[in-house]
Amino acid sequence: MHLGQTIPALPVRDMSAGVACYRDQFGFTVRHQDGGFAVLLRDEAEIHLWESSDVTWEQRDSIERPIRSGAESFLAGTASCRIQVDQVDALYDELRVGGVLHPVSINGVTDTDFGTREFATVDVDGNLISFFRWVTPRT
Repeated sequence: MHLGQTIPALPVRDMSAGVACYRDQFGFTVRHQDGGFAVLLRDEAEIHLWESSDVTWEQRDSIERPIRSGAESFLAGTASCRIQVDQVDALYDELRVGGVLHPVSINGVTDTDFGTREFATVDVDGNLISFFRWVTPRT
């Protein structure tokens, strides 16, 4: 048995703003956009965005009417993913200019104790995207 490509699906509050962020600040191209769903590509990396714009939960006043649509606006900014990249330092320099660095990565790319060199970014909604390359061989 072999597992194939993994594609993260990240929640965004506003699809137009989310797509613009990934296109203009992260350098992705838009392969598909339809209503509350988008497919974005950069090289072999693929990210799907889905609109979590249901705000009806704000008017709910009782536990008898639970939050249940699955697209509530508070979900945007709660997701994360990691993308492997061969030239992590060069991508860091590119994305630093785009203004998407997470505060933990403001001072540069870091080496981890588990064998990666990486940095963290956030999209317009606060979803965390980490870019990394393996420094030590995986066993």
